[in-house]
Amino acid sequence: MKFTLERSQHPFFPRRLIAIAAFALCTGQALAVDPFTVKDIRVEGIQRTEAGTVFSYLPVRVGETYTDEKGAAAIKALYATGFFKDVRLEVEGDVLVVMVEERPAIAAVEFSGTKEFEKDALTKALKDIGLGEGRIYDRALLDRAEQELKRQYLSRGLYGVQITTTVTPIERNRVNISFAVDEGEVSRIRQINIIGNKAFSEKELLGLLNLRTPGWFTWYTKADQYSKQKLTGDIESLRSYYLNRGYLEMQVESTQVSITPDKKDIYITININEGDKFTVGDIKLEGEMLGREQELQSLVTLKKGDVYSGEKLADSVKKISERMGNFGYAFANVNANPEINRDKKEVSFTVLVDPGKRVYVRRINVLGNTKTRDEVVRREFRQFENSWYDGDKIRLSRDRVDRLGYFKEVGIETPEVPGTTDQVDINMTVAEKPTGNILLGAGFSSSEKLMLTGSIQQANAFGSGNTLGIDVNTSRLNRTIALSTTTPYFTDEGVSRSYEIFMRTTRPPEVNTGDYRIRTTGANVKFGVPFSEEDTVFFGVGAERTEVETYLAGDPDHNESPEIYQEFARAFGDGQTASTTSFPLTVAWQRDSRDSALVPSKGQYRRANFDIAPAGTLKYYRASYQHQWFKPLFGDAVTLALNGEIGYGRGLGGKPYPVFKRWYAGGIGSVRGYEGSSLGPKSARNGDPLGGASRIIANAELQFPFPGSGNDRTLRWFTFVDAGNVFEEGSKVDLGELRYSAGAGISWVSPVGPLKLSFGVPLNAKDGDKKQSFQFQLGTGF
Repeated sequence: MKFTLERSQHPFFPRRLIAIAAFALCTGQALAVDPFTVKDIRVEGIQRTEAGTVFSYLPVRVGETYTDEKGAAAIKALYATGFFKDVRLEVEGDVLVVMVEERPAIAAVEFSGTKEFEKDALTKALKDIGLGEGRIYDRALLDRAEQELKRQYLSRGLYGVQITTTVTPIERNRVNISFAVDEGEVSRIRQINIIGNKAFSEKELLGLLNLRTPGWFTWYTKADQYSKQKLTGDIESLRSYYLNRGYLEMQVESTQVSITPDKKDIYITININEGDKFTVGDIKLEGEMLGREQELQSLVTLKKGDVYSGEKLADSVKKISERMGNFGYAFANVNANPEINRDKKEVSFTVLVDPGKRVYVRRINVLGNTKTRDEVVRREFRQFENSWYDGDKIRLSRDRVDRLGYFKEVGIETPEVPGTTDQVDINMTVAEKPTGNILLGAGFSSSEKLMLTGSIQQANAFGSGNTLGIDVNTSRLNRTIALSTTTPYFTDEGVSRSYEIFMRTTRPPEVNTGDYRIRTTGANVKFGVPFSEEDTVFFGVGAERTEVETYLAGDPDHNESPEIYQEFARAFGDGQTASTTSFPLTVAWQRDSRDSALVPSKGQYRRANFDIAPAGTLKYYRASYQHQWFKPLFGDAVTLALNGEIGYGRGLGGKPYPVFKRWYAGGIGSVRGYEGSSLGPKSARNGDPLGGASRIIANAELQFPFPGSGNDRTLRWFTFVDAGNVFEEGSKVDLGELRYSAGAGISWVSPVGPLKLSFGVPLNAKDGDKKQSFQFQLGTGF
């Protein structure tokens, strides 16, 4: 049967539904419209959509001939935009009329009953899939949004969640969408069973899993809430545990997860097949090894006769690949092919080494440094452009840039240069952080007043990499004016130079009953000479003039000074005031292998310092050594940080050790839980702390990620154990006199500097020791 719609020439002929013809074409019917020349095109029914948008989808223009094929294509194209729920084509004479009915727009998306998620986060998640304010309403998209919301809740263990969606039409062809959420109760893992284990007990295997049944801390860790991602990770942990202990063919055959009808309890069953335990047979290296067979063989940690370990095998392959990368072969392919002998329960490996083409670095790009000059970053690079690729030098370059302390994130990538097989670019991406450092120290106890100190330091001043510092303190106890500057690259070879000019006036703390005043004016210059990538030796010289003013008993305005200050005034002055000069020389050595100077997680920091004043009215020497050690634990989630310090000072030429160079201990930065500078020798007359000529400090911290901060190492909480004390000149260092404390705290690299808050409890305080539980310091390191 053939249907034909002929175009009438009568001016009053009604509109003809060309859509019928188009439909006929789409369904195989022969209904057709005679072609005609389009004199005009008119769009009807649009409210928000621009007419030009409709015209852009039409395959026919004014003056062109309309055909049935073009009509069908126009309808399909307009439907495909998603803007319209109905499209018709009609004709009036020689005018093509496009009649559309728009889909409604979304005016607002609202949530009620949401407690587990922030509403802003849910709004953003739905907008990412196309459902949001101002978007076109689509029922299919709304169904998808409901499923996405449910999926998010299921990932949090809320299996009883109910979501009711309401679509409310409003004026101007718009709708409001509201999601009413009944989150229900969190489903808990009631039982986890492992079936098929023989070599290891179920208790041992369950201890490997992140998922677990409710316990003391699962309210915090949420480990008793099931998620498919967590279960997948736990299965991999089980598999790795077996593979690292010789069970090469261990298989997880199935996992069953069931939930009770009330959706409150979840039961998990993991079925495993352990297989046999394998030992290692022969391990051979084959391929192109650049004449370094013995060197590469030494990198294989698995030996013949060892129990097979997948972790050791992967580590060996990685080390060989990285070593090849150090010689320029950035894309070396290293594969270990197993040969299994099930009768002997033995597995041998042939490690195939294919170095590929030698690669060199075309260009080094520094990205993200909005303030820091390129040269400040580039001068830390040990990998150079147009040189062979060296993996060790690239990693060292990254660590050196991170140790600058100017950036909160440092990332590095080595993409291939398009169109080549032997070139890569190095893209270093940095995220700058504020490098101004406000140093504040404070302590508070129920019996003492609040004590404050402060300074301002600007590292990386004006993006130059130089450091400018000003230390100004107008308090009665510590009046200070000090200016300092450091140029880390005084020479192109990396020799640094530092200047300092200062004037300091010190009085005893408020808790002391004895009174005195120390005023020191001086200047120094110091140079740092790098001897290796990690070692720097410092040389310096300074000049100081110090006045010590003491007060005798009966002074109407001041309390009597401590006896050691009166003795110093008698030795170097008229018995009440002493004036001294000294010209200290400094030699120091520093080795820094930490992965970051700001928030280290591995590596070591060591520094030895020796000051000697051989000329002037004061003659003395002062030596100190500090050693910090950092090690990641439990997959880098926890960091063990250890710190040890010793200090020793003596007078020369029969002169006493200067009272203003004495060591102090107690408080944050040394032994937390005791009041700052309160440990060690005390005045026999009034119990005031006097400091000492030698000191021992030891600290141990376990640093944990702060809940909710993810992998952000700039915000952590920690537990600590401290030990230390100071000792008088000439007295024996007695380890039995060390004071101990323990506690917990929070560290945060804030916009104004590193902040530490701690709560410490003294463990062996003795009579006369001054305790101080809560302490904080802004600007401290360890």
